[in-house]
Amino acid sequence: MSGARSRARGQALQALYQWQLTAQPPHDIARLFLRDPESTGGVDEAYFAELIREVPVHVEELDGLLGAHLDRAIAEVDPVERAILRIGAYELRYRLEIGPRIVLNEAVELAKRYGGEAGHKFVNAVLDGVAKVVRAPGGRP
Repeated sequence: MSGARSRARGQALQALYQWQLTAQPPHDIARLFLRDPESTGGVDEAYFAELIREVPVHVEELDGLLGAHLDRAIAEVDPVERAILRIGAYELRYRLEIGPRIVLNEAVELAKRYGGEAGHKFVNAVLDGVAKVVRAPGGRP
């Protein structure tokens, strides 16, 4: 993860993980991350702020998109992988200027770095299914 946007995704993953476990308001978590110079070095702060703001706003829709491609309830997915999936689903659904291959690659890299041993395969399979639905012609729900 070398680019500023990739680093923003990594920081957003950590912030969304915290939100999922603590139910702390996302704007409070974002404020803490943005105050820490170690967290923000080389990070696309605007993109980080967008992810930590918008993923929770759209979480029900995103979980619905993901649920169709899961073999278990979203609540049963490892919290790290759940946060990665939500970021990826958000990007596939709302950031159409980002190609689906880029979204999947970034999510897989996050899963390799922060997820479980086979988490990257799981993340790839689920987001590939979501991409086929939301990025297909006329496929946006």
